[in-house]
Amino acid sequence: MEIDRVYQDLGGDQQLQQLLSDCQAQPPDYLLVRRLEELGDSLEAVRDIVAQLEALGINLIATEQPYSSSQLSNANESEIRANLFEAAPRDSRNQRSRRIRQGHARNRLKAHPPPGKAPYGYRREKERYIIDRTTAPVVKEFFERFLLFGSLRGAVRYLEKKYAKKISVSTGRRWLTNPVYRGDLEYQNSEVIRNTHIPIISREEAAQTDRLLRRNRRLSRRTASAPHSLAG
Repeated sequence: MEIDRVYQDLGGDQQLQQLLSDCQAQPPDYLLVRRLEELGDSLEAVRDIVAQLEALGINLIATEQPYSSSQLSNANESEIRANLFEAAPRDSRNQRSRRIRQGHARNRLKAHPPPGKAPYGYRREKERYIIDRTTAPVVKEFFERFLLFGSLRGAVRYLEKKYAKKISVSTGRRWLTNPVYRGDLEYQNSEVIRNTHIPIISREEAAQTDRLLRRNRRLSRRTASAPHSLAG
């Protein structure tokens, strides 16, 4: 089916209200939604909007539910509607999950940190990460040690010896690749927003860290088994 326009809300119902206004001005032939619950924050709101759209003669189609208003007959209309709205507890959980996702989207728009504990070396203050002066020097010296010798395990052992800070090698690798220490924020959808807070390492140090990590990366099995001593 051809799609002429996409409406998507990232918190608030601005696009939903725009959709209703556009439909009243010039009703489209059909409207696609993934699930009917996307049309409102409660089952009552969804029922009201579905009724408004269908009163305008719009064919409302849910792609992830067995619902298409043009295919409803008088015989099965009430049965289908009852089946869809009978799952109120499940739909309520879906609505709650959708509100949580909208909240995360608003946080991304405002460049607020994702939920959870602040990474080691930072602490939260007024919806921002700020440097923790007691732990940030540990992270800074970890990076400097890695950049000096190019050894991840050596940097991990150095922290344990000098600061009695025990971390695993996998944790050390996450530190080296974590955008937070570079002044960026990464969210669950893998979106990275740059320059949101004060970094612990500079961009130059971050680029050098990436080069060392690429250099130290293990060879693939095919490359390592090649019959040449300098393969790879």
